[in-house]
Amino acid sequence: MRRRLLIVYMSLFVLTLSALTVPFGMTLVARESQALFIAQQSDTVRFASLAASLPRGHSTRLRDDLARYRSLFGVDVAVVDQNGQVIMAARPSWTPRRKLIDSGLSGNRSESGLRLWPWTNDHLEVVEPVVRRGEVVGAVVTSGPAHRLRARLARQLSVVTLFCLVALVLVWLAVRFLTQWILVPVRELDKATQEVAAGRLEIRVASATGPPELRGLVRSFNAMADTVTRTLSRQRAFVSQASHQLRNPLGTLRLRVENLAEHLRPSGACEHELTLEEITRMVGTLDGLLALARLEERRPELVEVDADDLIDTRLASWRLLAGSHDVTLGRTGRIGAPVLCVRDGLDQVLDALLDNALKYGARTVIVNTRWSEGAAEITVRDDGPGLSAAERARALEKFWRGPSHQNIEGSGLGLPIVRMLVEISGGSLALLAGRPRGLHVQVRLPTRAASRPARLRGAGRGSSARPRDAARPDRSSTPGEN
Repeated sequence: MRRRLLIVYMSLFVLTLSALTVPFGMTLVARESQALFIAQQSDTVRFASLAASLPRGHSTRLRDDLARYRSLFGVDVAVVDQNGQVIMAARPSWTPRRKLIDSGLSGNRSESGLRLWPWTNDHLEVVEPVVRRGEVVGAVVTSGPAHRLRARLARQLSVVTLFCLVALVLVWLAVRFLTQWILVPVRELDKATQEVAAGRLEIRVASATGPPELRGLVRSFNAMADTVTRTLSRQRAFVSQASHQLRNPLGTLRLRVENLAEHLRPSGACEHELTLEEITRMVGTLDGLLALARLEERRPELVEVDADDLIDTRLASWRLLAGSHDVTLGRTGRIGAPVLCVRDGLDQVLDALLDNALKYGARTVIVNTRWSEGAAEITVRDDGPGLSAAERARALEKFWRGPSHQNIEGSGLGLPIVRMLVEISGGSLALLAGRPRGLHVQVRLPTRAASRPARLRGAGRGSSARPRDAARPDRSSTPGEN
């Protein structure tokens, strides 16, 4: 924007300066050319008067005047008769142009109008008819160099040009300062808006510089940011407190419902089991809300994680459960560099994605890892039913669940939590369609490596890590896919 303002302001100034200096330069050249023409024309008229008043055969005086005039001013002078023949000249080898001679013999006088520009080599030519007793009996033609005039005009126009250049530099400096002063609040607002959009709600803009209108806009932005921050803080506090306060009553309710099992008729056992499952689902939803509230409250510090080792460990932990469901877990590729993420964030991401893949009917789940364009790329691929394009577009919304997933355990908070964990770690999450079926969840996380790590090892499929925990992961802490 600053560049555009500079271009607009300087273009307007250049147009204004051109509108003033170009006519001034043309007027200057015309005035100086007119002055030289009048001086040479008066001398030409004087020579024509002398030629008309001298008796025939008494031309010595006129010849001497012509020679002296040429020696003083460097102007060639020639006198022609009625037939156009040169009868007298200050320089015998010079002959005037025939067009000028014919014009003078026709009784025409030279008219002003010629502009002698510094870069031209034109001579100033003037013709004056010699009239005796009302009859044109000859003509006088003068032709003088204009190098002195051109040099003087060159100096004057150079001064004008230098003045324009100095004015351009001064105006450019002034416009640069002005645009910078105007755009300081705009740039600060832009940076603050990006920071707020990234979740750093504590950012505010200083309103001490810039035009009054923009300072008012800055104050309005800060007031709006304060209002949004207070509103979001209250909302998050309410969600966190409500979720926390509801956990104890739900836990108590679950115990009491479980204790009712001994007092129920056999016909009510099914409803009793459904009630317990519904309470379990509500507890899972509350856990998801608490997790989201904690993530939104602050931006945790990023730590370095050995992603290759962690993935092997989590796959080993899930392999027993996957085997009980006849699901094959596999691993391809290596990253070869530490990954940056929030503490325990990558564990939760992998658990949630593996839980979703198993829960929604996948028979094969492959975790592919690689180092790509300065980031670690982790893709969990399954061959389950997958999601349509429209469903993938909404799958990251909170509490959204696909029409075909309503009867499957889940709260609709799994993928939103995964996305938030990835984003606050400085990464990105993408849902891609599997071929020929299934879902590919691609996670990109930053690494410390500035360039491609050394030769990667263990790129083969599968995992050589020894399981740390063969038990089934805690499903309540990793809500499933929407």
